[in-house]
Amino acid sequence: MSDYIVSARKYRPQSFKTVVGQKALVQTLKNAVTSGKLAHAYLFCGPRGVGKTTCARIFAKTINCQHPTPDGEACCECESCNAFDEQRSYNVYELDAASNNGVDQIRDLIEQVQVAPQIGKYKVFIIDEVHMLSTAAFNAFLKTLEEPPRHAIFVMCTTEKQKILPTILSRCQTYDFQRITVQDIVDQLTRIANEEGVMAEAQALQVIARKADGGMRDALSIFDQIVSFTDGKVTYQATIDNLNILDYELFFRLTDAALAGNIPAAVKMLDDVIRRGFDAQSFIGGWASHLRDLMVAQDPATLSLIEAGPEVAQQYQRQAAGCHPAFLYQGLQIASDCDFNYRNSRNKRLLVELAIVKICQIMHPIQVPASQQQVAPQPTQQPVRPAQTQTQAQAYQQPVRQPSPQPVPQQTPQPTPQPAPQQAMRPQPQAQFQQPLSQPAPQPLPQAQPQTVGLPSGANRFAARAGGPRIASLNGVQQQQQTTTSATQTAIQEMNEPVTPDALRRSWKQFISTYTTEQLLTKLMTGCLPQQVEGTQYKVTVLSNAQFEIIEPQKERITRYLCEQLHNSHIKLSVEVTSEDDGIKIPFSPREKIQDMISKNPSINSLIETFELEIG
Repeated sequence: MSDYIVSARKYRPQSFKTVVGQKALVQTLKNAVTSGKLAHAYLFCGPRGVGKTTCARIFAKTINCQHPTPDGEACCECESCNAFDEQRSYNVYELDAASNNGVDQIRDLIEQVQVAPQIGKYKVFIIDEVHMLSTAAFNAFLKTLEEPPRHAIFVMCTTEKQKILPTILSRCQTYDFQRITVQDIVDQLTRIANEEGVMAEAQALQVIARKADGGMRDALSIFDQIVSFTDGKVTYQATIDNLNILDYELFFRLTDAALAGNIPAAVKMLDDVIRRGFDAQSFIGGWASHLRDLMVAQDPATLSLIEAGPEVAQQYQRQAAGCHPAFLYQGLQIASDCDFNYRNSRNKRLLVELAIVKICQIMHPIQVPASQQQVAPQPTQQPVRPAQTQTQAQAYQQPVRQPSPQPVPQQTPQPTPQPAPQQAMRPQPQAQFQQPLSQPAPQPLPQAQPQTVGLPSGANRFAARAGGPRIASLNGVQQQQQTTTSATQTAIQEMNEPVTPDALRRSWKQFISTYTTEQLLTKLMTGCLPQQVEGTQYKVTVLSNAQFEIIEPQKERITRYLCEQLHNSHIKLSVEVTSEDDGIKIPFSPREKIQDMISKNPSINSLIETFELEIG
């Protein structure tokens, strides 16, 4: 059988001075040992592999040492220290709460507390993963933890402090262990490599330290793995191949391509990474980290924030000198958004490729030729959503009924050859959809201004996509309509077609389906259809003042829409609130609904009283 011992066990610290990355905490424990001011309960918290259990064992060994050093270290020569090193000391009692989390195990521990130590002054009880104890076990342990014998000291270790009962936390001195820095891990790995006779490159140890994520035990496990893979020669290339990590040289070349606006080269790098078996999210996440390092490398004061070797840090500094801050800020935002939306995306690769294209275009935006910008879309090419009827599509293209087309000789001030009819009318849709609705500009055509007013909200959304403003709230629509009311009334004053009940209901439902973004209004209109009072006068009945306040401000807009759709300018609409005397009352709140159910079924009241339920 081989005598090989993994590095995590072989190089486990045996004294306070060999603990890595916890200087302030270790100094506090040493001061407590030298002054003799020891608490009866300690709680060590922190992530895995940072030395919680190790410090608990060193602390137990030191407080029982018969000849401690002046700086608070154990002598490692007395009988107590030898018994501890040989794991035969009866002064240390360790309990794994992950597998012994019941009341019976706590009772056994309490019995052990009553036994005084044979050698030394204290008997130390180390409870690892203490958050795994059950609530009953915590309660059984509470009284002993609060008032233990003078010789008993409890040291509890946990990775999840939030799971421990507050009554336990209040009886302990809490020590929070920090993640070990990359440089501390690299220094420790360098020392171990020298003792083991392993040839290790500094860049390879940097990769291992960053992969360990602040845990010394994880770093030593990875180090043993790489040593076995490389047969004692830890190189940078072998490390990234074994750990399946993207090379930082890739991101340097990728950033150079983005700065040059070379989109094909950047997308090709993504394809190469995916073919090597990497995830596209790892690619975009690694590039975001690279851009962050470039950002902090632009200022010498923050250069130390880069967790890399001196040579790599200088390489970051050289590339950062050629990057504009706007490129780094916008690139970070794009990469961060892509990483955030990656999980919910259906086409993940396309999402990452689009992010790459956006970053490459930051310094080299694509300019659309002026000739293409002036070309207006043909009326037949206007998009119509599938859920819309043919009537709604016509309403988008011509929202106001117009008389026969007028000749347009006034389009040019000086006499010129008359253009073809199709070419003369081509600029008209552009003026209709791209002109700002809030400030209608004067047009050379007499009919241009009536065509831009009174658009339904669906047309407003289409105008926003074409370059015009987008009205997103009811208040904005009201303000918009106040400036165009007179023009709209002039356009529809000649319409007087008969109105049938079926046509009124269809127009009412078309308004609801068109204004889908205004949910409160459309939901209310779905439940109350207009009723004819006399002639073209209609009323809408609502059930509360709150509903009245929602629909009353929109009455003029709804009326104007009905006039346009039904081609009748004499339609009038009024809103009334149903009084309680009418006998119509629909429950809205939970309490009203419960009361309505009790009135229909009295046995529900007995159920509420039996179970002592509360009505919200």
